[in-house]
Amino acid sequence: MAEVEPHEGEQDLEKKIEETRQRFNNELLQDSTEKYDPRDVERLQTDDSLVEGYLTWRIYNVDDALKMIDESLHWRKEYGVNDINESTIPRWMFETGAVYLHGYDKEGNKLFWFKVKLHVKDAKTVIDKKKYVAFWLERYAKKEPGMPLTVVFDMTDSGLSNVDMEFVKYIINCFKVYYPKFLSKMIIVDMPWILNAAWKIVKSWLGPEAISKLRFASKSEVQTYIGPEYLPPHMGGTDSFKYSYPPLPDDDFQTPICDNGPIVSDDDRESKEGDLDVKDALESSFTSDVVVKPKKVNFLEQSLRSEDNDKGDASARTKGARKPLTTFKGSLLDVSPAEELSFGSGETEKKSLIILNNVVKNQVAFKVRTTAPDKYRVKPSSSCCEPGASVDIVVSLHGGSQASPQDRFLIMAAEMENAGSQDLSQFWKEVPKTKIMEHRLRCHVLESAKPAIKSFKDNPMETMPIEQQELNIALMRVTACTSRLEQKLDNTLWLQKVLIVLVVVLVMLNLLCLHLLGTAQQPS
Repeated sequence: MAEVEPHEGEQDLEKKIEETRQRFNNELLQDSTEKYDPRDVERLQTDDSLVEGYLTWRIYNVDDALKMIDESLHWRKEYGVNDINESTIPRWMFETGAVYLHGYDKEGNKLFWFKVKLHVKDAKTVIDKKKYVAFWLERYAKKEPGMPLTVVFDMTDSGLSNVDMEFVKYIINCFKVYYPKFLSKMIIVDMPWILNAAWKIVKSWLGPEAISKLRFASKSEVQTYIGPEYLPPHMGGTDSFKYSYPPLPDDDFQTPICDNGPIVSDDDRESKEGDLDVKDALESSFTSDVVVKPKKVNFLEQSLRSEDNDKGDASARTKGARKPLTTFKGSLLDVSPAEELSFGSGETEKKSLIILNNVVKNQVAFKVRTTAPDKYRVKPSSSCCEPGASVDIVVSLHGGSQASPQDRFLIMAAEMENAGSQDLSQFWKEVPKTKIMEHRLRCHVLESAKPAIKSFKDNPMETMPIEQQELNIALMRVTACTSRLEQKLDNTLWLQKVLIVLVVVLVMLNLLCLHLLGTAQQPS
Protein backbone atom coordinates (compact mmCIF):
# COMPACT_ATOMS: atom_id res chain seq x y z
CA MET A 1 0.00 0.00 0.00
CA ALA A 2 2.94 2.31 0.73
CA GLU A 3 4.08 2.01 -2.88
CA VAL A 4 0.70 3.10 -4.23
CA GLU A 5 0.37 6.30 -2.20
CA PRO A 6 3.19 8.29 -3.87
CA HIS A 7 1.76 7.33 -7.27
CA GLU A 8 -1.68 8.53 -6.24
CA GLY A 9 -0.11 11.73 -4.89
CA GLU A 10 1.61 12.33 -8.21
CA GLN A 11 -1.66 11.79 -10.06
CA ASP A 12 -3.43 14.25 -7.77
CA LEU A 13 -0.71 16.84 -8.39
CA GLU A 14 -0.97 16.34 -12.15
CA LYS A 15 -4.72 16.86 -11.93
CA LYS A 16 -4.23 20.05 -9.90
CA ILE A 17 -1.72 21.38 -12.42
CA GLU A 18 -4.04 20.60 -15.33
CA GLU A 19 -7.03 22.14 -13.53
CA THR A 20 -5.02 25.29 -12.80
CA ARG A 21 -4.04 25.65 -16.46
CA GLN A 22 -7.57 25.07 -17.74
CA ARG A 23 -9.07 27.60 -15.36
CA PHE A 24 -6.31 30.09 -16.18
CA ASN A 25 -7.17 29.78 -19.87
CA ASN A 26 -10.92 29.96 -19.33
CA GLU A 27 -11.17 32.54 -16.53
CA LEU A 28 -8.13 34.80 -16.88
CA LEU A 29 -6.59 34.53 -20.32
CA GLN A 30 -9.66 34.96 -22.53
CA ASP A 31 -10.72 38.31 -21.12
CA SER A 32 -7.24 39.85 -20.75
CA THR A 33 -4.89 38.58 -23.45
CA GLU A 34 -2.87 41.82 -23.34
CA LYS A 35 -2.54 41.79 -19.57
CA TYR A 36 0.28 39.25 -19.63
CA ASP A 37 3.53 38.78 -21.50
CA PRO A 38 3.07 35.93 -24.04
CA ARG A 39 6.43 34.48 -22.94
CA ASP A 40 5.14 34.10 -19.39
CA VAL A 41 1.89 32.53 -20.60
CA GLU A 42 3.80 30.01 -22.71
CA ARG A 43 6.02 29.10 -19.77
CA LEU A 44 2.98 28.62 -17.54
CA GLN A 45 1.50 26.26 -20.13
CA THR A 46 4.65 24.14 -20.50
CA ASP A 47 6.55 24.28 -17.19
CA ASP A 48 4.96 21.98 -14.62
CA SER A 49 7.40 23.04 -11.89
CA LEU A 50 6.25 26.67 -12.21
CA VAL A 51 2.58 25.78 -11.70
CA GLU A 52 3.54 23.39 -8.91
CA GLY A 53 5.39 26.25 -7.18
CA TYR A 54 2.25 28.41 -7.10
CA LEU A 55 0.12 25.48 -5.90
CA THR A 56 2.56 24.49 -3.17
CA TRP A 57 2.84 28.05 -1.85
CA ARG A 58 -0.96 28.22 -1.69
CA ILE A 59 -1.32 24.77 -0.08
CA TYR A 60 -2.78 23.30 -3.29
CA ASN A 61 -5.79 25.62 -3.29
CA VAL A 62 -6.43 26.29 -6.99
CA ASP A 63 -8.45 29.48 -6.37
CA ASP A 64 -5.65 31.03 -4.32
CA ALA A 65 -3.01 29.84 -6.78
CA LEU A 66 -4.87 31.49 -9.68
CA LYS A 67 -5.00 34.81 -7.82
CA MET A 68 -1.28 34.54 -7.23
CA ILE A 69 -0.59 33.69 -10.89
CA ASP A 70 -2.70 36.61 -12.07
CA GLU A 71 -0.90 39.09 -9.80
CA SER A 72 2.52 37.68 -10.61
CA LEU A 73 2.12 37.65 -14.40
CA HIS A 74 0.60 41.12 -14.37
CA TRP A 75 3.59 42.42 -12.40
CA ARG A 76 6.04 40.79 -14.82
CA LYS A 77 4.32 42.51 -17.75
CA GLU A 78 4.14 45.89 -15.96
CA TYR A 79 7.84 45.90 -15.03
CA GLY A 80 9.03 44.23 -18.24
CA VAL A 81 10.81 41.55 -16.24
CA ASN A 82 11.57 39.37 -19.28
CA ASP A 83 13.46 42.25 -20.90
CA ILE A 84 15.35 43.50 -17.83
CA ASN A 85 19.09 43.19 -18.22
CA GLU A 86 22.25 44.88 -17.03
CA SER A 87 21.98 47.66 -19.63
CA THR A 88 18.42 48.62 -18.61
CA ILE A 89 19.40 49.33 -14.97
CA PRO A 90 21.13 52.64 -14.10
CA ARG A 91 24.85 52.00 -13.60
CA TRP A 92 24.98 53.84 -10.27
CA MET A 93 22.70 51.21 -8.71
CA PHE A 94 25.19 48.46 -9.43
CA GLU A 95 28.03 50.65 -8.14
CA THR A 96 26.43 51.26 -4.72
CA GLY A 97 26.58 47.58 -3.76
CA ALA A 98 23.31 47.87 -1.81
CA VAL A 99 21.94 44.63 -3.28
CA TYR A 100 23.83 41.59 -4.57
CA LEU A 101 24.09 37.80 -4.54
CA HIS A 102 27.09 36.22 -2.86
CA GLY A 103 27.89 33.13 -0.79
CA TYR A 104 25.76 30.40 0.76
CA ASP A 105 24.17 29.63 4.11
CA LYS A 106 24.85 26.41 6.03
CA GLU A 107 22.06 24.63 4.16
CA GLY A 108 23.58 25.50 0.78
CA ASN A 109 21.08 28.26 -0.12
CA LYS A 110 22.36 31.29 -2.02
CA LEU A 111 22.60 34.51 0.02
CA PHE A 112 20.77 37.62 -1.24
CA TRP A 113 22.29 40.60 0.58
CA PHE A 114 20.57 43.92 1.32
CA LYS A 115 22.91 46.54 2.80
CA VAL A 116 20.24 48.69 4.45
CA LYS A 117 22.54 51.59 5.37
CA LEU A 118 23.23 52.19 1.65
CA HIS A 119 19.54 52.65 0.86
CA VAL A 120 18.07 56.15 0.88
CA LYS A 121 14.37 56.73 0.34
CA ASP A 122 13.78 58.61 -2.93
CA ALA A 123 10.45 58.61 -4.80
CA LYS A 124 12.21 59.46 -8.08
CA THR A 125 14.23 56.24 -8.11
CA VAL A 126 11.79 53.79 -6.52
CA ILE A 127 10.76 52.19 -9.85
CA ASP A 128 14.38 51.67 -10.90
CA LYS A 129 15.13 50.16 -7.49
CA LYS A 130 12.26 47.71 -7.84
CA LYS A 131 13.48 46.70 -11.29
CA TYR A 132 16.97 46.32 -9.83
CA VAL A 133 15.71 43.76 -7.29
CA ALA A 134 13.75 42.00 -10.05
CA PHE A 135 16.95 41.86 -12.14
CA TRP A 136 18.81 39.94 -9.43
CA LEU A 137 15.92 37.55 -8.75
CA GLU A 138 15.34 36.85 -12.43
CA ARG A 139 19.05 36.33 -13.00
CA TYR A 140 19.20 33.78 -10.20
CA ALA A 141 15.97 32.05 -11.28
CA LYS A 142 17.47 31.40 -14.71
CA LYS A 143 20.79 30.18 -13.31
CA GLU A 144 19.48 27.93 -10.55
CA PRO A 145 15.79 27.24 -11.22
CA GLY A 146 13.89 25.90 -8.25
CA MET A 147 16.66 26.65 -5.74
CA PRO A 148 15.64 28.82 -2.75
CA LEU A 149 17.36 31.97 -1.52
CA THR A 150 18.23 33.19 1.96
CA VAL A 151 17.65 36.94 2.25
CA VAL A 152 20.00 38.79 4.60
CA PHE A 153 19.10 42.31 5.73
CA ASP A 154 22.35 43.77 7.07
CA MET A 155 21.08 46.51 9.39
CA THR A 156 24.54 47.56 10.62
CA ASP A 157 24.77 51.37 11.11
CA SER A 158 21.27 51.86 9.65
CA GLY A 159 18.60 54.20 10.98
CA LEU A 160 15.11 55.50 10.29
CA SER A 161 16.30 57.43 7.21
CA ASN A 162 17.31 54.12 5.57
CA VAL A 163 13.96 52.38 6.05
CA ASP A 164 11.60 52.70 3.09
CA MET A 165 8.45 50.83 4.08
CA GLU A 166 7.07 50.76 0.53
CA PHE A 167 10.30 49.27 -0.78
CA VAL A 168 10.40 46.68 2.02
CA LYS A 169 6.81 45.70 1.24
CA TYR A 170 7.79 45.28 -2.42
CA ILE A 171 10.67 42.95 -1.48
CA ILE A 172 8.31 40.87 0.63
CA ASN A 173 5.82 40.65 -2.24
CA CYS A 174 8.61 39.40 -4.50
CA PHE A 175 8.87 36.27 -2.38
CA LYS A 176 5.25 36.13 -1.27
CA VAL A 177 3.71 36.43 -4.75
CA TYR A 178 6.10 36.92 -7.67
CA TYR A 179 8.65 34.16 -6.96
CA PRO A 180 6.86 31.33 -5.12
CA LYS A 181 8.98 28.90 -3.09
CA PHE A 182 12.06 31.10 -3.54
CA LEU A 183 12.40 32.09 0.12
CA SER A 184 14.37 29.76 2.38
CA LYS A 185 14.55 32.24 5.25
CA MET A 186 14.87 35.97 5.87
CA ILE A 187 17.56 36.97 8.38
CA ILE A 188 17.54 40.47 9.90
CA VAL A 189 20.99 41.08 11.36
CA ASP A 190 21.83 43.64 14.06
CA MET A 191 18.57 45.57 13.93
CA PRO A 192 18.65 48.84 15.96
CA TRP A 193 16.03 49.00 18.72
CA ILE A 194 14.61 52.18 17.19
CA LEU A 195 13.39 50.14 14.20
CA ASN A 196 11.40 47.61 16.23
CA ALA A 197 8.12 49.39 15.54
CA ALA A 198 8.82 49.44 11.80
CA TRP A 199 9.44 45.69 11.72
CA LYS A 200 6.22 45.01 13.61
CA ILE A 201 4.44 46.64 10.68
CA VAL A 202 6.48 44.57 8.24
CA LYS A 203 5.48 41.34 10.02
CA SER A 204 1.83 42.24 9.55
CA TRP A 205 2.39 42.16 5.77
CA LEU A 206 3.88 38.68 5.87
CA GLY A 207 1.73 35.62 5.46
CA PRO A 208 2.03 32.69 7.89
CA GLU A 209 4.45 30.94 5.49
CA ALA A 210 6.81 33.90 5.41
CA ILE A 211 6.60 34.67 9.15
CA SER A 212 7.83 31.15 9.90
CA LYS A 213 10.91 31.92 7.80
CA LEU A 214 11.77 35.18 9.60
CA ARG A 215 14.90 35.21 11.80
CA PHE A 216 16.25 38.05 13.95
CA ALA A 217 19.92 37.67 14.83
CA SER A 218 22.72 39.65 16.43
CA LYS A 219 26.19 39.66 14.90
CA SER A 220 27.15 36.73 17.10
CA GLU A 221 23.95 34.77 16.46
CA VAL A 222 24.05 35.03 12.67
CA GLN A 223 26.70 32.29 12.56
CA THR A 224 23.92 29.89 13.52
CA TYR A 225 22.69 30.21 9.94
CA ILE A 226 25.76 31.29 7.93
CA GLY A 227 29.29 29.97 8.28
CA PRO A 228 32.14 32.45 8.91
CA GLU A 229 33.58 31.82 5.44
CA TYR A 230 30.59 33.70 3.93
CA LEU A 231 30.22 36.41 6.58
CA PRO A 232 31.98 39.80 6.38
CA PRO A 233 34.48 40.73 9.13
CA HIS A 234 32.05 43.15 10.82
CA MET A 235 29.81 40.14 11.50
CA GLY A 236 32.67 38.10 12.90
CA GLY A 237 33.29 36.30 9.61
CA THR A 238 36.38 35.65 7.49
CA ASP A 239 34.98 36.39 4.02
CA SER A 240 37.35 38.79 2.23
CA PHE A 241 34.82 39.47 -0.54
CA LYS A 242 34.53 43.14 -1.46
CA TYR A 243 31.71 44.16 -3.76
CA SER A 244 32.83 46.06 -6.82
CA TYR A 245 31.33 46.79 -10.22
CA PRO A 246 31.94 45.92 -12.99
CA PRO A 247 31.71 42.96 -13.34
CA LEU A 248 28.74 41.52 -11.49
CA PRO A 249 29.66 39.16 -8.66
CA ASP A 250 28.94 35.59 -9.65
CA ASP A 251 29.28 32.24 -7.94
CA ASP A 252 33.10 32.39 -7.91
CA PHE A 253 33.33 29.36 -10.19
CA GLN A 254 36.93 28.37 -10.80
CA THR A 255 38.68 25.80 -12.92
CA PRO A 256 38.99 22.52 -11.03
CA ILE A 257 42.11 20.37 -10.81
CA CYS A 258 42.20 17.39 -13.13
CA ASP A 259 44.07 14.16 -12.44
CA ASN A 260 47.24 15.26 -14.19
CA GLY A 261 47.61 18.67 -12.55
CA PRO A 262 45.92 22.05 -12.32
CA ILE A 263 44.44 23.57 -15.43
CA VAL A 264 45.92 26.96 -16.15
CA SER A 265 43.64 29.86 -16.94
CA ASP A 266 43.59 31.61 -20.30
CA ASP A 267 45.37 34.65 -18.88
CA ASP A 268 48.27 32.55 -17.64
CA ARG A 269 48.33 30.75 -20.96
CA GLU A 270 48.71 34.02 -22.87
CA SER A 271 51.56 35.23 -20.69
CA LYS A 272 53.63 32.12 -21.47
CA GLU A 273 53.05 31.70 -25.20
CA GLY A 274 56.74 32.25 -25.90
CA ASP A 275 57.81 29.11 -24.07
CA LEU A 276 57.00 26.14 -26.32
CA ASP A 277 57.58 23.42 -23.71
CA VAL A 278 55.42 25.14 -21.11
CA LYS A 279 52.76 25.85 -23.68
CA ASP A 280 52.60 22.19 -24.73
CA ALA A 281 52.32 21.09 -21.11
CA LEU A 282 49.51 23.55 -20.43
CA GLU A 283 47.60 22.49 -23.53
CA SER A 284 48.01 18.88 -22.46
CA SER A 285 46.58 19.58 -19.01
CA PHE A 286 43.81 21.76 -20.46
CA THR A 287 42.50 18.92 -22.63
CA SER A 288 42.90 16.49 -19.72
CA ASP A 289 42.96 13.16 -21.53
CA VAL A 290 44.70 14.06 -24.79
CA VAL A 291 48.37 15.01 -25.25
CA VAL A 292 48.44 17.87 -27.72
CA LYS A 293 51.65 18.89 -29.46
CA PRO A 294 50.62 21.37 -32.17
CA LYS A 295 48.60 24.41 -31.17
CA LYS A 296 46.00 23.74 -33.86
CA VAL A 297 44.03 20.63 -33.01
CA ASN A 298 41.80 18.53 -35.24
CA PHE A 299 39.47 17.06 -32.65
CA LEU A 300 37.85 14.61 -35.08
CA GLU A 301 41.16 13.00 -36.04
CA GLN A 302 42.24 13.10 -32.43
CA SER A 303 39.14 11.28 -31.22
CA LEU A 304 39.52 8.59 -33.89
CA ARG A 305 43.15 7.96 -32.97
CA SER A 306 42.44 7.61 -29.27
CA GLU A 307 39.05 5.86 -29.45
CA ASP A 308 40.30 2.41 -28.42
CA ASN A 309 42.38 3.78 -25.55
CA ASP A 310 39.51 5.95 -24.37
CA LYS A 311 37.10 3.03 -24.12
CA GLY A 312 39.36 1.07 -21.78
CA ASP A 313 40.38 4.14 -19.83
CA ALA A 314 36.78 5.35 -19.45
CA SER A 315 35.58 2.08 -17.93
CA ALA A 316 38.40 2.13 -15.39
CA ARG A 317 37.91 5.81 -14.67
CA THR A 318 34.15 5.56 -14.05
CA LYS A 319 34.39 2.42 -11.92
CA GLY A 320 32.89 3.07 -8.49
CA ALA A 321 31.39 6.43 -9.50
CA ARG A 322 27.78 7.14 -8.50
CA LYS A 323 25.59 6.91 -11.61
CA PRO A 324 23.11 9.73 -12.31
CA LEU A 325 19.38 8.97 -12.28
CA THR A 326 17.93 12.21 -13.67
CA THR A 327 18.55 14.27 -16.83
CA PHE A 328 18.37 17.96 -17.70
CA LYS A 329 17.36 18.55 -21.34
CA GLY A 330 19.54 21.38 -22.61
CA SER A 331 19.71 23.21 -25.93
CA LEU A 332 23.14 21.74 -26.77
CA LEU A 333 23.72 18.98 -24.24
CA ASP A 334 21.59 16.73 -22.11
CA VAL A 335 23.17 16.74 -18.63
CA SER A 336 22.85 13.89 -16.15
CA PRO A 337 22.22 14.33 -13.25
CA ALA A 338 19.75 17.16 -13.62
CA GLU A 339 20.29 18.99 -10.32
CA GLU A 340 22.85 17.57 -7.89
CA LEU A 341 25.94 15.44 -7.43
CA SER A 342 25.93 13.18 -4.37
CA PHE A 343 28.94 12.50 -2.17
CA GLY A 344 29.44 10.79 1.18
CA SER A 345 32.23 9.94 3.60
CA GLY A 346 32.49 6.26 2.63
CA GLU A 347 35.14 5.06 0.22
CA THR A 348 32.46 4.13 -2.32
CA GLU A 349 30.79 7.56 -2.05
CA LYS A 350 33.66 9.82 -3.09
CA LYS A 351 32.99 9.70 -6.86
CA SER A 352 30.07 10.97 -8.92
CA LEU A 353 29.50 10.71 -12.65
CA ILE A 354 28.32 13.47 -15.00
CA ILE A 355 27.14 12.30 -18.42
CA LEU A 356 26.90 14.79 -21.29
CA ASN A 357 24.97 13.88 -24.47
CA ASN A 358 25.35 15.99 -27.60
CA VAL A 359 21.91 16.75 -29.11
CA VAL A 360 22.99 19.01 -32.01
CA LYS A 361 24.56 18.31 -35.42
CA ASN A 362 27.95 19.89 -34.64
CA GLN A 363 30.67 19.29 -32.11
CA VAL A 364 30.05 20.87 -28.72
CA ALA A 365 32.91 22.18 -26.60
CA PHE A 366 32.42 21.97 -22.86
CA LYS A 367 34.22 22.78 -19.64
CA VAL A 368 33.43 22.20 -15.97
CA ARG A 369 34.07 24.73 -13.22
CA THR A 370 33.46 24.61 -9.47
CA THR A 371 33.30 26.88 -6.44
CA ALA A 372 35.66 24.54 -4.55
CA PRO A 373 38.56 23.75 -6.93
CA ASP A 374 40.87 22.46 -4.17
CA LYS A 375 38.40 19.80 -3.01
CA TYR A 376 37.50 18.11 -6.29
CA ARG A 377 39.25 16.39 -9.19
CA VAL A 378 37.42 16.49 -12.52
CA LYS A 379 38.31 14.34 -15.51
CA PRO A 380 37.97 15.48 -18.20
CA SER A 381 37.37 19.05 -17.12
CA SER A 382 37.47 20.45 -20.66
CA SER A 383 37.04 18.79 -24.06
CA CYS A 384 34.47 18.41 -26.81
CA CYS A 385 31.64 16.02 -27.59
CA GLU A 386 30.90 14.63 -31.06
CA PRO A 387 27.37 14.83 -32.58
CA GLY A 388 25.17 12.11 -31.14
CA ALA A 389 27.91 10.98 -28.75
CA SER A 390 28.24 11.15 -24.98
CA VAL A 391 31.07 11.96 -22.59
CA ASP A 392 31.51 10.60 -19.06
CA ILE A 393 32.99 13.07 -16.56
CA VAL A 394 34.18 11.74 -13.21
CA VAL A 395 34.08 14.16 -10.28
CA SER A 396 35.92 12.85 -7.22
CA LEU A 397 36.73 14.19 -3.77
CA HIS A 398 40.44 14.76 -3.30
CA GLY A 399 42.27 13.27 -0.31
CA GLY A 400 40.37 13.74 2.92
CA SER A 401 38.15 16.54 1.57
CA GLN A 402 34.48 16.49 2.55
CA ALA A 403 31.66 17.61 0.28
CA SER A 404 29.53 20.56 1.39
CA PRO A 405 26.01 21.72 0.40
CA GLN A 406 27.60 25.09 -0.51
CA ASP A 407 29.69 23.53 -3.30
CA ARG A 408 28.52 24.14 -6.86
CA PHE A 409 29.52 22.95 -10.33
CA LEU A 410 29.05 24.91 -13.56
CA ILE A 411 28.91 23.15 -16.92
CA MET A 412 29.52 25.49 -19.86
CA ALA A 413 28.92 24.36 -23.45
CA ALA A 414 29.10 26.00 -26.87
CA GLU A 415 28.54 24.67 -30.38
CA MET A 416 31.64 24.46 -32.61
CA GLU A 417 30.30 25.07 -36.11
CA ASN A 418 33.78 24.92 -37.73
CA ALA A 419 35.54 22.38 -35.59
CA GLY A 420 37.77 20.82 -38.26
CA SER A 421 40.90 22.56 -37.02
CA GLN A 422 40.29 24.87 -34.09
CA ASP A 423 42.16 25.65 -30.88
CA LEU A 424 39.91 24.98 -27.89
CA SER A 425 41.26 27.75 -25.65
CA GLN A 426 41.02 30.29 -28.48
CA PHE A 427 37.48 29.11 -29.20
CA TRP A 428 36.40 29.90 -25.61
CA LYS A 429 37.92 33.39 -25.88
CA GLU A 430 36.04 34.20 -29.05
CA VAL A 431 32.64 32.54 -28.55
CA PRO A 432 29.90 35.10 -27.68
CA LYS A 433 28.37 34.75 -24.22
CA THR A 434 24.91 34.57 -25.80
CA LYS A 435 25.87 31.27 -27.46
CA ILE A 436 27.11 29.60 -24.29
CA MET A 437 24.80 27.14 -22.54
CA GLU A 438 25.24 27.05 -18.77
CA HIS A 439 23.92 24.48 -16.33
CA ARG A 440 24.59 24.39 -12.59
CA LEU A 441 24.74 21.41 -10.29
CA ARG A 442 24.63 21.62 -6.51
CA CYS A 443 26.22 19.21 -4.07
CA HIS A 444 24.24 16.75 -1.94
CA VAL A 445 25.90 15.24 1.14
CA LEU A 446 24.82 11.67 1.81
CA GLU A 447 23.87 10.71 5.36
CA SER A 448 24.62 6.99 5.01
CA ALA A 449 27.69 7.02 7.25
CA LYS A 450 26.02 8.77 10.18
CA PRO A 451 23.75 5.93 11.44
CA ALA A 452 26.75 3.58 11.57
CA ILE A 453 28.68 6.08 13.67
CA LYS A 454 25.73 6.61 15.95
CA SER A 455 25.17 2.88 16.48
CA PHE A 456 28.85 2.44 17.30
CA LYS A 457 28.61 5.14 19.96
CA ASP A 458 25.41 3.69 21.36
CA ASN A 459 26.70 0.08 21.41
CA PRO A 460 30.41 -0.25 20.56
CA MET A 461 30.31 -4.00 21.33
CA GLU A 462 28.57 -4.62 18.00
CA THR A 463 31.86 -4.06 16.20
CA MET A 464 33.83 -6.57 18.42
CA PRO A 465 34.49 -10.28 17.72
CA ILE A 466 31.98 -12.72 19.22
CA GLU A 467 34.49 -14.17 21.74
CA GLN A 468 35.33 -10.71 23.05
CA GLN A 469 31.65 -9.80 23.25
CA GLU A 470 30.97 -12.93 25.40
CA LEU A 471 33.94 -12.15 27.67
CA ASN A 472 32.78 -8.55 28.10
CA ILE A 473 29.26 -9.72 28.96
CA ALA A 474 30.63 -12.15 31.58
CA LEU A 475 32.78 -9.41 33.09
CA MET A 476 29.79 -7.06 33.20
CA ARG A 477 27.75 -9.73 35.04
CA VAL A 478 30.54 -10.33 37.59
CA THR A 479 30.87 -6.60 38.14
CA ALA A 480 27.12 -6.28 38.67
CA CYS A 481 27.10 -9.14 41.21
CA THR A 482 30.05 -7.64 43.06
CA SER A 483 28.29 -4.31 43.20
CA ARG A 484 25.13 -5.89 44.61
CA LEU A 485 27.12 -7.79 47.28
CA GLU A 486 28.93 -4.63 48.31
CA GLN A 487 25.62 -2.85 48.57
CA LYS A 488 24.17 -5.65 50.74
CA LEU A 489 27.26 -5.65 52.94
CA ASP A 490 27.06 -1.91 53.39
CA ASN A 491 23.41 -2.24 54.30
CA THR A 492 24.22 -5.01 56.84
CA LEU A 493 26.99 -2.99 58.49
CA TRP A 494 24.72 0.02 58.66
CA LEU A 495 22.02 -2.04 60.41
CA GLN A 496 24.56 -3.42 62.88
CA LYS A 497 25.67 0.09 63.76
CA VAL A 498 22.09 1.21 64.24
CA LEU A 499 21.38 -1.79 66.55
CA ILE A 500 24.45 -1.04 68.67
CA VAL A 501 23.35 2.57 69.06
CA LEU A 502 19.85 1.45 70.03
CA VAL A 503 21.25 -0.99 72.65
CA VAL A 504 23.40 1.76 74.16
CA VAL A 505 20.40 4.09 74.27
CA LEU A 506 18.27 1.40 75.98
CA VAL A 507 20.99 0.73 78.58
CA MET A 508 21.25 4.43 79.31
CA LEU A 509 17.46 4.68 79.64
CA ASN A 510 17.43 1.73 82.06
CA LEU A 511 20.17 3.30 84.16
CA LEU A 512 18.27 6.57 84.17
CA CYS A 513 15.06 4.82 85.26
CA LEU A 514 16.87 3.00 88.09
CA HIS A 515 18.39 6.25 89.23
CA LEU A 516 15.00 7.98 89.26
CA LEU A 517 13.40 5.07 91.18
CA GLY A 518 16.19 5.11 93.75
CA THR A 519 15.79 8.83 94.25
CA ALA A 520 12.04 8.48 94.69
CA GLN A 521 12.36 5.76 97.36
CA GLN A 522 14.71 7.80 99.61
CA PRO A 523 12.95 9.27 102.73
CA SER A 524 12.28 12.91 102.43
